[in-house]
Amino acid sequence: MLRNDLNSFIDTVSRDREAQLVAIRRDLHMHPEVGFNVERTAAVVARELSGLGIEHVTGVGRTGVVGSIKGGAPGPTLLIRADMDALPIREQTGLPFASAVDGRMHACGHDLHTATLIGIGAVLKEIAPQLRGNIKLMFQPAEETQESGAAAMIADGVLDDVDFALGFHNHPDEPVGTFSFVEGIANGSSDEFEITLHAASGHAARPHLAIDPVVATAQLITQLQTIISREVDPMQPAVLTIGSIHGGDTHNIIPDSVAIMGTVRCQDPASRDVIEAAIRRVCAGLEASMRVRCAINFVRGVPSLVSDDRLLKLTMSAIRDHFGDVVHPRASNLGAEDFALVGARVPAFQLGVGAGQDGRNDQLHNSDYQPDEGCIVNGVVALSLAAARLLS
Repeated sequence: MLRNDLNSFIDTVSRDREAQLVAIRRDLHMHPEVGFNVERTAAVVARELSGLGIEHVTGVGRTGVVGSIKGGAPGPTLLIRADMDALPIREQTGLPFASAVDGRMHACGHDLHTATLIGIGAVLKEIAPQLRGNIKLMFQPAEETQESGAAAMIADGVLDDVDFALGFHNHPDEPVGTFSFVEGIANGSSDEFEITLHAASGHAARPHLAIDPVVATAQLITQLQTIISREVDPMQPAVLTIGSIHGGDTHNIIPDSVAIMGTVRCQDPASRDVIEAAIRRVCAGLEASMRVRCAINFVRGVPSLVSDDRLLKLTMSAIRDHFGDVVHPRASNLGAEDFALVGARVPAFQLGVGAGQDGRNDQLHNSDYQPDEGCIVNGVVALSLAAARLLS
């Protein structure tokens, strides 16, 4: 097909399936599953791929699904990825298709992503004879958890023979019908730590006979913040956040221990090393000065995602040629995304898909999150256009 004819065909096929894709999204939204426990969601994906005649394998990375589409001529293999898991949040939207599972909600739009990738598969299956190369559809569990579903699927071979990859994410802070991109480093790495301060319990009236982990923890938290302000290059973005403190059960007992949990986000690999070493050094000093014992569990998470310049330009050019002037750059941030593990192996780019409703100011990971479902078909068209151009 000529490019204009192909673009028109992609748009028509995508919009013909829009109602079906919205119905799939609402079904997934009503039945959210978290982490690797996405068996029902994976079964829906497998059912839809079967109906489309797309070859697929289940149980990849425990509960992931991988679809395969062969093009009409030899060429590279493009992987397109969507995440499937929900969050442990109690939904407050009041929508007729709100979560039927108490304490779980698709508050990050992975239900949108799953439906979108099913639609992309439908379109690319239709135009496969015109493509030079192959497509892998990566439906991933456990993006929102410390244990990464992307890592599990990579370990099971999802990137075997893959030459480059596209991801996408909805953005409720950007109007539906728009698309965005980040050049270079797109987001932050993510490392997590737990520190338990072990001490000696005692009576609140006789602190000299105890070793107080509460006071030591207060000092530790203050010292940890100085790592960012005094040891990390101020020209390199980094943040250290304490998200949890647990210690003690009552007002008149010095407890035996206090545990804190936190996260470190940055973009410079050297900063990750500096921060981890400093955390361990500060804890060692605290042990000497406050007589506590610090048990440290520092877990390296995902790296920063770096946008491949060629993929970015080809993708945004394909979108701009079809949709017009609805493309804009987006600022880099320190949010983490395990699609970065894919990007660490092959050239990758993650597209931003506007999902904001008029009159609303939605945010991801919010209990009242209500994206515009029009982002589904827009994502299908945009990524199908990009795939067609990359494999032309």
